[in-house]
Amino acid sequence: MFLSPRHAEIIQMAKDNGRVLVDDLATHFSVTPQTIRKDLNDLCDQRLLTRIHGGALFPSGIENMEYEARRKIAADEKEAIGRAAARLIPDNASLFINIGTTTEAVSKALLDHNGLMVITNNINVANRMRIYPSIEVVIAGGVVRGSDGGVVGEAAVDFIRQFKVDYAVIGASAIDHDGALLDFDFREVKVAQAIIANARHVILVSDRTKFERTAPVRIGHLSQVNTFITDRCDIPSVRRICEETEVRLIETALG
Repeated sequence: MFLSPRHAEIIQMAKDNGRVLVDDLATHFSVTPQTIRKDLNDLCDQRLLTRIHGGALFPSGIENMEYEARRKIAADEKEAIGRAAARLIPDNASLFINIGTTTEAVSKALLDHNGLMVITNNINVANRMRIYPSIEVVIAGGVVRGSDGGVVGEAAVDFIRQFKVDYAVIGASAIDHDGALLDFDFREVKVAQAIIANARHVILVSDRTKFERTAPVRIGHLSQVNTFITDRCDIPSVRRICEETEVRLIETALG
């Protein structure tokens, strides 16, 4: 497959960052947005990228992005979301922390807390928090997913069901405009559902790129959470769901 130098560079940029945006690419290459849109359409026709509003994602299809690439997407926004979530969780609380790059940002922001009991199915979270003597870390047993260190499967579900905690911090791979929370792995979804069912206060953390994505497996619905923290929500139907179901919406980009 022949790629022009610009197309090859666009693919590499998308691979490095998880996504590319039309305006950024037009500035980078000193061409018009119309030229970039044509480039992205050509690359999407070849199934090398997946088109989204204002840009394109890497890789194509509904396959989940590589974990390290996803870490880089909206990294600053995820850090702000993590800090906002940490402010809601007091010292001496018990909590679940689920799989995901944004939930990992929450775990990082919690490191100055005292007396926490953290139950997680995320090896990355456990490894980060275990060295702090003021935080007790309990990790679920089950199948370890090589791509991201997530512990999934029925053993993890059974483990989670032994607890009833003060807070749960969960993420989602995609949020549909009807409020559906979606993911890619059925085994991970079963764990997330158990976490939601066994927490007194559920905090959903997700940056706004999740409104642009889709995934095939349903975790649940936005109305099942107590607090939704995002950098910005420009989706009227999602805002309406939050208002009608008394879900607290916190937008970190608005201060």
